[in-house]
Amino acid sequence: MKLHTLKPAEGSTKNKRRTGRGQGSGLGGTSTKGHKGAKSRSGYSSKIGFEGGQMPLQRRVPKFGFKNINRVEYKGINLDSIQELADKLKVETIDVELLINNGLANKKDLVKILGRGELKSKVKISAHGFSKTATAAIEAKGGEANVIKK
Repeated sequence: MKLHTLKPAEGSTKNKRRTGRGQGSGLGGTSTKGHKGAKSRSGYSSKIGFEGGQMPLQRRVPKFGFKNINRVEYKGINLDSIQELADKLKVETIDVELLINNGLANKKDLVKILGRGELKSKVKISAHGFSKTATAAIEAKGGEANVIKK
């Protein structure tokens, strides 16, 4: 290895040209921006989705369907998860705070109990909503299904 053969590591340096620093730099004049047009002007910034006057993809693709802005989104928790939680913590009453603390729901979620799985013990559950099968399964074991106001 000799001093005249040393090079920086691959990718460690950038070959950035300083454009627009006069004719002597070899990169003056139009400063690599070409001639005329919006992109050659100072202060140019394109809008998101702008395709040079061509009809943007977002407007070309057909829209269909319906998005209800008043839709209420629930976080579904099944009975098998409730039974697991009841066995693990050995509790008979389960509310939304208990579900949040154990990672089954987030703080802002509306919780709905769904009917997959089966309950083996009597449990009193408080949530924002219940499916018919979940309510039937809870009451069949002697538990309660309390609906909380949103």
